[in-house]
Amino acid sequence: MDSGQPLESVTLAFIGGGNMARCLIGGALAAGVPAARIRVGEPDPVQRERLEEAYGVACAEDNRAAVAGADVVVLAVKPQAAAQAVKPLAGALTDSATVVSIMAGIPLRTLRGWLGEGPPLIRAMPNTPALIQMGITTLYADPSVADTARAHVAALLATSGEVRWVDDEAALDAVTALSGSGPAYAFLVIEALAAAGVEAGLEAELARELAIHTLRGAAEMALTTGTDPAVLRRQVTSPGGTTAAALAVLEQADLRGAFAGAVAAGTARSRALAEESGRE
Repeated sequence: MDSGQPLESVTLAFIGGGNMARCLIGGALAAGVPAARIRVGEPDPVQRERLEEAYGVACAEDNRAAVAGADVVVLAVKPQAAAQAVKPLAGALTDSATVVSIMAGIPLRTLRGWLGEGPPLIRAMPNTPALIQMGITTLYADPSVADTARAHVAALLATSGEVRWVDDEAALDAVTALSGSGPAYAFLVIEALAAAGVEAGLEAELARELAIHTLRGAAEMALTTGTDPAVLRRQVTSPGGTTAAALAVLEQADLRGAFAGAVAAGTARSRALAEESGRE
C-alpha cells in the first residue's frame, strides 16, 4: 500500500455482507471511496443482489475473487463461519493487503494459522451503534502493520463512530464484553426502566420514551462535559431525596456486582471462543 495513498484510492474487500459490513461500505462511500473500489464476497445471492442495488459495489460468491488486488480486506462473517470463509483466502491476498477482522473471539494467532505468514493483521471490535454512526471500535494491530495501513483502517472504521487503539490484544476480550456486548446491557436497562414506569402507573409509550431519552441524555452529558460519572451522579442525588432512595435500592441489589459479573462472563466467553477457534 503506497504511503501517500489516500483512503479514497484504497481498494476494499469485504468478506461477508451483513449489517456491519453494510455500515462500513456506506461509510467508505460517504468518505469518498468510489463504489468501483469496493468488492464483497457473499455466498447468499439475495444478499449480493441487495448490496449491488443499494451501494453499486461488485459482489462475488467466490471470496478469493473478491479479495484479488484489494489493499484492505475486512473479515465480517460470524465467528462460527470464520474458518470456512477465511481459510480459502490463503494465497489469494497480495503481499501489501492488510486484513482487518471484526469477528468476535477470533485471535490473530488463529487468523495467522489460517492465512499464513503473508498479510499484516488488525483485529477490531466494533459495536452495533456503528449502524447509526455512533459506535466505538477498539483496534489492535500486529506489529507488522505499517503506520499508513493503520491510518487507513482507522479512517474506515471512524466512518461508523469513534476509534480507539490498544497495545495488548488480550484487552480485546474485555472490550468485547464491555462495549461489544454493552448495547445489549443498555437495552435491558431501558426495558427494565420502562417496565418499572408502567408498574408505577405510567402509560407504556411514555415510560419507554422517558427511559430512552433519560439514558441518551445522561450518556451525552457524561460525554460532552467530560465530568466523572460518579460526580454527575452525586450532583443529582440530594440527601434524603427521591434519587437517594432509589439508588439505595440499586446498591442493595448489588447492581455494580451484577455488571461486574456480566463483563467477567463476557470476557471469559470471548477467551473460550478464541480457544475454540484455534482448534478449527
